[in-house]
Amino acid sequence: MCVSAERLQSGSFEDLALPLFEQLYNFARWLTHDQAEAEDLVQETYAKALRGFRSFQQGTNFRAWMYRILRNTFLTSRTGLRATAVTVDIEDEQAPVLADPDTPESIFLERSNQDLLQSAIEELPVAFREVLLLCEVEEMSYQEIAETLSIPIGTVMSRLARARGTLRKNLRAKAARI
Repeated sequence: MCVSAERLQSGSFEDLALPLFEQLYNFARWLTHDQAEAEDLVQETYAKALRGFRSFQQGTNFRAWMYRILRNTFLTSRTGLRATAVTVDIEDEQAPVLADPDTPESIFLERSNQDLLQSAIEELPVAFREVLLLCEVEEMSYQEIAETLSIPIGTVMSRLARARGTLRKNLRAKAARI
């Protein structure tokens, strides 16, 4: 969402920022694993963005700017500092074959798989989880993710590949325990 000079002058912070609220909250919820912390994180993000709105550069991506503020706020929080200390090894494995969705058993398995997937995503290190969620859930382009996280686009692609590999490995380990 690049903002032109006319829109920046005619549009208020509220007009630009409020449509992003649900997306920012969902991302914050995934990062923090806690509803109250996510609410606090989004509130602090909006407060910081409002204070710094004058410094927002017209013609740049407002959505990426807001996500960057949220991410930086998270990373400097106590929860964020704890979450970024985790490292994970990666292995390349094949994707599992899905069952036919038309049977009651497969519907039950799909619901179970959703819980497994959510649990596996929550276990990813923050650097992997944020790239995966921005790409797959928020549907940001690699360029938008790079701008949001202030990292090179190659790092985005690398982290995304590693996140998918780690997620695949974690899902297989969880499925083997069932």
